[in-house]
Amino acid sequence: PPTDVPEMPPCSFSPEEYKGMSKARMMEIRQQNCSPMTMKVTYYKEPVFIHQGYMQWLWDVDGRRYLDLFAGVATVSVGHCHPKVRAAAEQQMKKLWHTTNIYVYPTLHEYCEKLVSYFPDPLKVIYLTNSGSEANDLAMLMARLHTGNYDIITLRGSYHGGSPQAMGLTSNAAYKYPIANGLGCTNTMCPDVFRGPWGGSHCRDSPVQTTRECSCAQGICMANEQYIGQLQETLATSVPTRIAAFFGEPIQGVGGAVQYPKNYLKQAYKLVRERGGICIADEVQTGFGRTGSHFWGFQGHDVIPDMVTMAKGIGNGFPMGAVVTTPEIAASFAKGIHFNTFGGNPVACAVASSVLDVKDGTQKVSLDVGSYLMVELAKLRDKYEIIGDVRGKGLQIGVEMVKDKVSGSKKTVLGVENRIIYKETICKKKD
Repeated sequence: PPTDVPEMPPCSFSPEEYKGMSKARMMEIRQQNCSPMTMKVTYYKEPVFIHQGYMQWLWDVDGRRYLDLFAGVATVSVGHCHPKVRAAAEQQMKKLWHTTNIYVYPTLHEYCEKLVSYFPDPLKVIYLTNSGSEANDLAMLMARLHTGNYDIITLRGSYHGGSPQAMGLTSNAAYKYPIANGLGCTNTMCPDVFRGPWGGSHCRDSPVQTTRECSCAQGICMANEQYIGQLQETLATSVPTRIAAFFGEPIQGVGGAVQYPKNYLKQAYKLVRERGGICIADEVQTGFGRTGSHFWGFQGHDVIPDMVTMAKGIGNGFPMGAVVTTPEIAASFAKGIHFNTFGGNPVACAVASSVLDVKDGTQKVSLDVGSYLMVELAKLRDKYEIIGDVRGKGLQIGVEMVKDKVSGSKKTVLGVENRIIYKETICKKKD
């Protein structure tokens, strides 16, 4: 093993000694009784057996300590087993751990009031769910009901969930099953200024830009105009004249921490609204301060969506999601009865409320630490031929590894709050 690997910072927390099931027995059960998918997504040649977590640290069953750059699959927004979040959950469980939102209980209403305070008008109505996929499913239904239209547009490379309906929104082959899906969902070109056919060195709202040359005049982004042209082409040829919605992650997560040209979303929203559609920001990965400059990713694009979906960091790992929308859209949804047994669960609301309470300062940490990390990673990009691109905002960071910078043959390493996974892709880039 290499001898020049730096040691991790010290940690004063002592985990409990593991005395549970053997690793061999866990793997037997995983293989025989758990979903076969759990064997496919282990990611590592040697499985990691996690025993305990505290803040940024994890310990395996052998007592080995890890710095969690995965952030619990981009979910643990304020740290594993944060003392204040844990205390809030414990306190609520002593009083009431389940009732439904057909009853009026303080925890639900206190949280809803707190969450909407983070949104601009008119985004003031909340639907609480159990996951991001469920939130996006609900957003699709609400958009179609409100507009009376059916077709929804997403960007290639997008990830909006794996439920049967959200799978149509997701434009990423690894998450698609060989069955008919995506009825009413159309994908348009992702404005990726590194892998796409157009892009330059001033396109991104990021401390680090691509190394592609740019000859655009001041205040003009030719790449953005070309990608908007692709969206216009999609609207003209692939969907009806009236559409239901446009879904967009402010920064693509699973797609590779992809950032769009600075004005892309603003112009895309205008085109979609002209055709009767509503604009939906999927903040499952970008929300709750992860991008550093703003609490919500859409704020960095100077737009106000008609609907925002969220999950992951909302509950610091506790199963929870939400849709936030306008009173007008919410009124359209009242034509039927929508009921979710666990949406707004008292413990979930107590946990989510405490997450907002302890987030003071974490957004600035994302900005400061993330910006420093990206600048340092860019130095490695300039030094090593294998690194093609560094991108992102705050602690949503992507590093793209290339087999050959000249030919454009790439092996991609995707970063989401320092998340690292691997996939193979081939892409050709203009000289």
